[in-house]
Amino acid sequence: MAMSERPLGVLGFSFNKGQPRGGTEQGPRVLRNAGILDALERVGNAVVDHSNVELPNPPDEGRDNIAKNCRAVGTANKKLSEEVSRYLKKGERLLVLGGDHSLGIGSIHGHAQAQPDVVIVWVDAHADLNTPMSSSSGNMHGMPLSFLIRELVEFMPQTPGLDWCKPCLSAKDVVYIGLRDVDPAERLFIEKLGITSFSMQEVDKFGIREVVEKALKAVDPSGKRPIHVSFDVDVMDPAHASATGTPVPGGLSLRESFYLAEEIAATGRLAVLDIAEVNPLLSNADGQKTTVANAVDVTAKFYGSKRQGDVPRDYVIPRPQA
Repeated sequence: MAMSERPLGVLGFSFNKGQPRGGTEQGPRVLRNAGILDALERVGNAVVDHSNVELPNPPDEGRDNIAKNCRAVGTANKKLSEEVSRYLKKGERLLVLGGDHSLGIGSIHGHAQAQPDVVIVWVDAHADLNTPMSSSSGNMHGMPLSFLIRELVEFMPQTPGLDWCKPCLSAKDVVYIGLRDVDPAERLFIEKLGITSFSMQEVDKFGIREVVEKALKAVDPSGKRPIHVSFDVDVMDPAHASATGTPVPGGLSLRESFYLAEEIAATGRLAVLDIAEVNPLLSNADGQKTTVANAVDVTAKFYGSKRQGDVPRDYVIPRPQA
C-alpha cells in the first residue's frame, strides 16, 4: 500500500511546558472543534482519531535544572515517542496536533524508531536548535532539534528527563524553510554542520516553488525517503497566524503555506506531520479564529486538499432520472 493510501492517525499532544505561556495545551481541542478531522476525511483520508497522548503528572522540577521544565518535557515526549512509533509500525501515517514545539523531540524520535531513513522538513520562523547551554531563555520549545542531531552530542549536557532520547538524525537529514529569527549559536550550528536552510529572504528571492524543490532535493535527492514535516504556525505571517507564542513579522503568506503543503503532499511520502504552537489564549478573538482556521486549511493541504471543490474519492456524478 502506498504511503498516501494508508490510514491517517491523529494524535493530540496537549502540552505547554516547553514555553512559559499557557494555552498551547488547548491546541488539539480547538483544532478538532474547528473541524480538522472532517476536513481530512472530505479529501479522501481514512482518519483514525487516537485522542490525546495520556501524559503522566509532571514530575517535580529541581532548582538546578539546566533547562526549564526539562523533566516534564522529557517525560511527556518519551510517551509521545512511544505512541508515534507504535502507530507508524501499525502501518498508519500520523498527524500530531500540539502543543508547543518541544513536541518535536518525541515526534521525530518516535518516527526515527519506526523509519530510520526519515528526513525532516522543519517549517518555522525559528531554528529551535539551541542547546540548554546556548539558550538565553531556557525554554525547551527552542531546543528540540539539538537533542536529535548526532553531530551536536559534544555540545549537549546531561539533561534531567531526557536520558532516554538518543540522537537519531544526521545534520544532512534536516532542512529548514521560513527562518527569520535565529539566535547566534543556532546560526553557527547551521553553518558548521552544513544544515540546509531557506530563510524568508530566500523565499522572497527564489519564490516558494524553487525553495520547496531545492529543500526536498537537499535532504532526499533520490525522492524515496519518508518525510516528517514539523510545522510551527508562526512560520506564517502574523496576519494569518497571530494566536501563537512567538510571532515574527514577514512570514509565509497563506498561499505560500498552501503551496508548500501541496507539493509535499504530491510526493506521496509524508509519513508524519506536526502542527505546533497554536495558542487560542493569545491574540484577539478574530486573530484566534483566523489562526485556527488557517491551521486547519494548511493541514488539509498536506493531505490532499488542493483547491476549492476537491472531489471525494467515492463521489458519483448524479444523473437525471428517466
